[in-house]
Amino acid sequence: MAAAVVAAAGRACAGGAVRAAWRGFASVPVKGSCCSYSSLAWALQVQCSISAPRNVMVQQCRQSSFFNMLTADELWKGALAETGVGVKKARGKRRKKKLRKNLNRGQEIGEGRSGFLWPGLNAPIIQSGMVQTVSQRKKEERERIQSEILQQRDTWEKRRKIKVKREGGWSGKCWGGVILDPPDPGPNGETYEDFETRVIEVKNVFCMKAKEGRKKSIRALVAIGNGKGAAGFALGKAGDRMNALRKAKNKAIRSLHYIEQYQNHTIYHDMTVKFKRTTIRMKKQNKGYGLRCHRAIITICKLIGIKDMYAKVTGSKNLINITRALFKGLTQQETHQQLANKKNLYVVEFREEQGPLPIVVALPEGTVREDPEPEDDVPDTKLEWSEVKEAQGMKKSPWTNVRQRVW
Repeated sequence: MAAAVVAAAGRACAGGAVRAAWRGFASVPVKGSCCSYSSLAWALQVQCSISAPRNVMVQQCRQSSFFNMLTADELWKGALAETGVGVKKARGKRRKKKLRKNLNRGQEIGEGRSGFLWPGLNAPIIQSGMVQTVSQRKKEERERIQSEILQQRDTWEKRRKIKVKREGGWSGKCWGGVILDPPDPGPNGETYEDFETRVIEVKNVFCMKAKEGRKKSIRALVAIGNGKGAAGFALGKAGDRMNALRKAKNKAIRSLHYIEQYQNHTIYHDMTVKFKRTTIRMKKQNKGYGLRCHRAIITICKLIGIKDMYAKVTGSKNLINITRALFKGLTQQETHQQLANKKNLYVVEFREEQGPLPIVVALPEGTVREDPEPEDDVPDTKLEWSEVKEAQGMKKSPWTNVRQRVW
């Protein structure tokens, strides 16, 4: 019987072609051959090894599963729900965005504990003009390769567990005050290394879509400045946090404002500015006073270059409103020279070191007006009752009427 099988196989493969089939594989078509040796080998469950000509083309065809019929890109496209049909299947607030992963990371095809060398996987097929056969590495070489693979995996695991340290944040759990990298270079190659970028707010926002439902996005408010009067802010919105921050800082560098400073340390005059439901009162201070304001205002003032100022926020504490109100007030302030030209009068200032003697800080460019200021032009300044009582010595400590208990 065995002799008859060998003879039949020899007659079937007389044309110089080879077909081999193993359990679990379908028949393999061979170019230039019309024999059916693969079906014969499958029926008799024998494995034949017969030399073949060099122009043989072998194509592995395994259509036993759904995953074997599609390419990797098609499988990833279905798993990540990139098509419209996949998006419709779930609501936005329950659907977490999936990212494509490299499943071959940390793996070397063909490598194992046994240390076999498989031609075409972890070893060349032809070496020195000879077709290589399956061989095995030495024990020392196997141990060295395994130790290198384990060390590489441990390094990746440590990097995954390490949390990125946020520099300059207001607190450990919020993004406010975090320092970012400079904006991307401009179209002409200009860089912005002298500008400092800070995060003011990062917030999750939602939008209702007809197909996707409640769609989540990230909104970032970023301020930028060089500490010499040039500063700006912008909002960025994207599907993930890093893209939102990148959009915001690149947009902020294109919308800069120049803020005038008195003696490069404070504002020119006291002001009260209102934006929507947020009101900010800003007061000019002497050198060494520092910044005593809201933490968002402190961050923006440092970016501008203001070192001494007092500010109090009343009403809404929305960070976007606070930022807009602050820039609105600082850009609309009048310098001493602008005030002198507007009134055609000398602008004087009383300082503590000069006593009752005034100091002229600005002269009008035109002729000086001789008649006094009309009463209608005198600003009706709204005073704060707490400041009036403090100036008159009527302000009491909140601990005045509290009795101290003796133990």
